[in-house]
Amino acid sequence: MGIEADPERDELVDEVDEHDRVTRVVARRVMRAERLRHRAVFVAVLDGSGRLLVHRRALTKDVWPGWCDIAVGGVVGSGETYEHAACRELAEEVGVTDRSPEPIDGGVSQSYEDSEVRLIGRCFRVVHPGPFEFADGEVVDAWWMKIDDLEAMFERERFLPDSLSLLWPLIRPSMAG
Repeated sequence: MGIEADPERDELVDEVDEHDRVTRVVARRVMRAERLRHRAVFVAVLDGSGRLLVHRRALTKDVWPGWCDIAVGGVVGSGETYEHAACRELAEEVGVTDRSPEPIDGGVSQSYEDSEVRLIGRCFRVVHPGPFEFADGEVVDAWWMKIDDLEAMFERERFLPDSLSLLWPLIRPSMAG
């Protein structure tokens, strides 16, 4: 009986140093197993009237399965730019292909590290009213939330800590106004 290939776990990613310089290329499964620093993107999807698209991750995700997230996004592939990864993730996770996300971090990558992940991330936003398609199966449910309701939900649900650390401080001021 053969072992079935898992394209996501076998995809190649760049391991990077603290200055976002590539040190080597590894399989995603190696990056996860060894908790290697890698690149990631975070895209806030806003509706233009003060609401943010929040979603629940599939139980099959390799880190934080079933948790809620304020960002569409993920791991940047080897040799891929942050901008291309943001567009790809937006298309794959929510089916948005008619708009390009705009950087909201001044073009500066930020570090995040905890017991699960080590990454260098870039943050983007896109205004899109929907509808959305969740074709790749990474998102199991999604809904719009206003800032007050979202902050109350942070107390009740598990949210991805990297998104809260890197993206939330950049989008919260625009949602509050």
